[in-house]
Amino acid sequence: MSTAVAGKYQDHYQVLGAEPRSDSETIHRAYARLAEKYHPDNNFETGDFDQFEAVSLAFEVLSDPVLRKEFDNAKGIGSDDDVPNFSGKAFFESFSRDAGLRIALLCILCDRRRTNPLKPGLLVRQVEKLLACTESEMEFVLWYLKLRGMLSVNDKSTLMITADGVDFIEKNRPSLGTVANFLKPGAAVVPETAICYSPDGGCSSDPLN
Repeated sequence: MSTAVAGKYQDHYQVLGAEPRSDSETIHRAYARLAEKYHPDNNFETGDFDQFEAVSLAFEVLSDPVLRKEFDNAKGIGSDDDVPNFSGKAFFESFSRDAGLRIALLCILCDRRRTNPLKPGLLVRQVEKLLACTESEMEFVLWYLKLRGMLSVNDKSTLMITADGVDFIEKNRPSLGTVANFLKPGAAVVPETAICYSPDGGCSSDPLN
């Protein structure tokens, strides 16, 4: 155990913005995003030495199975008494939204590969600036698409669409109006007539379809 780990306490999950049940890939992705953001060399944007040290310490602990288990035990994480709740109605209402977010992300990545073939990937933090979704929604979408082989993620948290992902888009033919429902304002140049709004992100009628 390093001197930094032994001599400083912090809530490592809070520092990385990760849930205690997050898998190692999620931990690594969170670290890569924050380390890039706070790196001291990033002097003209968000460089912060103290924050960078905190992020590095959190990753050092949570990426090591032994240190992570010790930290979890100290926080009381993993207790048999920790019984989760079922989301109920929200679980069933999330289906159409999850599907729409997957389509939107694939379209963003496909567009990136077509327009920038020499640098076809996007960092997770870049995608987060485009898609209007929560962190948990993003994690679920990434898990599903990676498992299905529709996108790949490298060790620098760069997302790239695969041939299977392109095939899926071509087969399902999403429209601009549908995808625009999941984009943040200003993320794309979209005609007003192409956008329809509904609570679940779906479109009952789509002029561009």
